[in-house]
Amino acid sequence: MYKIMLADDEGIVIDSLKFILEKEFGSDIEIDFAKTGRNVIELAEHFRPDIAIMDIQMPGINGIDAMREIRKTNENVVFIVMSAFDKFDYAQEAIKVGAIEYITKPMDRDKMIMAVNSAMKIVSDMKNRRFNDLLIKEKLETVVPILENGFIYNILFHEHFEEDIENYKSMLDIHSEYAYMLVLVSGDSKEGNHMTNAVGSSVRLQQHYKEIREFLKQYFSCAVGNVMGNKIAVLVFFDKPAFDYNDRVDAIAKARELAHKLHERTDISFRIGIGRANEMEKMAESYREAVDSLVITTNTVAHADDLPIGCDYDTDYPIALEKQLFDEIGKGRVEAAVRASTDYFEWLKSADIMDARLKALEFVLRAESMAYESGGMTYNVTNRHGYLPTVMNIDNMHDLYEWFDEKITYCATHIMNKNSETSNEVVETAKSYIEANFNKNLSLEDVSRQVNISSYYLSRIFKETTGENFIDYLTNLRIERAKELISKTQYSMKEICNMCGYADPNYFSKSFKKNVGVTPTEYREGK
Repeated sequence: MYKIMLADDEGIVIDSLKFILEKEFGSDIEIDFAKTGRNVIELAEHFRPDIAIMDIQMPGINGIDAMREIRKTNENVVFIVMSAFDKFDYAQEAIKVGAIEYITKPMDRDKMIMAVNSAMKIVSDMKNRRFNDLLIKEKLETVVPILENGFIYNILFHEHFEEDIENYKSMLDIHSEYAYMLVLVSGDSKEGNHMTNAVGSSVRLQQHYKEIREFLKQYFSCAVGNVMGNKIAVLVFFDKPAFDYNDRVDAIAKARELAHKLHERTDISFRIGIGRANEMEKMAESYREAVDSLVITTNTVAHADDLPIGCDYDTDYPIALEKQLFDEIGKGRVEAAVRASTDYFEWLKSADIMDARLKALEFVLRAESMAYESGGMTYNVTNRHGYLPTVMNIDNMHDLYEWFDEKITYCATHIMNKNSETSNEVVETAKSYIEANFNKNLSLEDVSRQVNISSYYLSRIFKETTGENFIDYLTNLRIERAKELISKTQYSMKEICNMCGYADPNYFSKSFKKNVGVTPTEYREGK
């Protein structure tokens, strides 16, 4: 149904247009009309036409000015202009306001029908675009919360690789390098530092989740996690690596107001903890700070920077460099760990030799603990028997660094080798399973279940180890087996298709040609 508004001060023109349009388009259209500029503006406000056929010369407000006023309240209306004056200036003004056609009187029937058909197509296209936009928005309303929760889950539980973070940021259109965690804890009421009826409130929290999520988005630029017990984890995007005083005051004020508003709307009581700002990848630490801030205080809102949480460092201590060093050791990145250790010792060399000895020993013991925990090394209390006398006998920074660098390199290398060894073992097991079952309906999930790791992680290490992704590897096995059967047996193509794990002969033929260059039949004929 298209709503068409006619604007002309001549009754005979209105009647003629109605007759022509109703005969041509019948029940597909609804028509209304007005005869003055003022009336047509008022009509447009409540009739909301899709198409307006406008005369320029009308009593009072002229057609061009009326079109400008109508456009203010209905930006999608399509104008067709009629005029007894074949003037370039009028046509030019009509086009500026968005008219698609300028028809001179006396009106040509065919030209008018053609113009209305064109206008209907424009209206249909706009409605389809709006429908598709709303459909996409509706889908995003479903998908975005899932992505946001996945992002937070990956960060908090360290189930991510660096490219995962970048992928999530890209999909969610996140441009911040820094963030902090905010945790909402719910209950019936606050008693000291805990909330009463945590289990019962978690059910109500789930019921009000959508509303709570919308409120959080109003107060913070954030990603919102799912309900976990009586908690909701929130990742708040930030433009700095740390809070200053004003930032902290602002975050606390917004959190207080948020807790109050949520209580009003849901009748659920909330406490809100706020962790420290940091790089996006280090939000697990910020989350712990947010939770801990609520444990050590009875406040409704608590910020980690206001409380004695964690270790304070001298202003010149390179805490970021220390964290980087142990991050690189933990990931088994030997060269990066050595670079970080060199940079750290560059800072340490100005310290007293005794302080440097103790720090070197502390770091080596910490790195070795990481290496033991990675597996493959058997701990023995005598393993470090000579460390203390060795370190105490070193009397210069150069020799101390040589000892330190050797130990750090060994630990990082062990972790790297262990990671690689584990990956190789998993991939070899996966390959054996694929080779034994490629003739079945086999999926990546089937193989990942067999080797007992997630399909995502298997996909990654499989590609890194073999140079092929799972699908390509499986396809190559199937095609090679198909070539062998075609060359050496008299099985039918349908039988070979089934024997190689393909359920659809057409798909088998397409896959074979894509990989071999000829169809299975052509391959047999060529032999």
